[in-house]
Amino acid sequence: MVKIYTKKGDDGSTSLWYGGRVPKHHGRTSAYGSLDEACSALGLARALCGPDRAELAADILRLQNDIFIAGAELATAPEAAARLEGGVSRTTEEMVAELEELIDRYMARVDLPPKFVIPSGNQLSAQLDVARTVIRRAERRISELNEAGEISSETVIHFINRASDAVYAMARFADVDDPALFEGRGKA
Repeated sequence: MVKIYTKKGDDGSTSLWYGGRVPKHHGRTSAYGSLDEACSALGLARALCGPDRAELAADILRLQNDIFIAGAELATAPEAAARLEGGVSRTTEEMVAELEELIDRYMARVDLPPKFVIPSGNQLSAQLDVARTVIRRAERRISELNEAGEISSETVIHFINRASDAVYAMARFADVDDPALFEGRGKA
């Protein structure tokens, strides 16, 4: 049996990849912890995809994998960033460009009026909106780290910004069959 507990975190600290420890409430752990939460929320959304949503499910899985890459980057102290490998443990501008293509692919299939969309079209789109808001929280934490000089490359900020846009586009695609959703905040 593999034991998953080490007791090293019992003092309220956690290890970073390639060495170092930080408090569990540190902005870095909050950022990659939010990405972990986003991956779980995306996992629930993917589980809600039926056979008719295979494309969406595959895109969600790819995004989950890429978010883990961003998480690995954030779980590494800046002084160890040179040890990270692009596309494996560090985000790349190619990953950002791929998300932009994904966003465009979904938005080309959605007729979105210029109003706020109230999440809840169906369980899948609502779950994607939950994931999007968690990604946005991570983005705020990453921005704080960047402002404090604790991010080795701003590419992770670009990637997470596009990731939330991609999930927004997927959510709108998932509820595209219900035009009433796009009435947004309009008054009846």
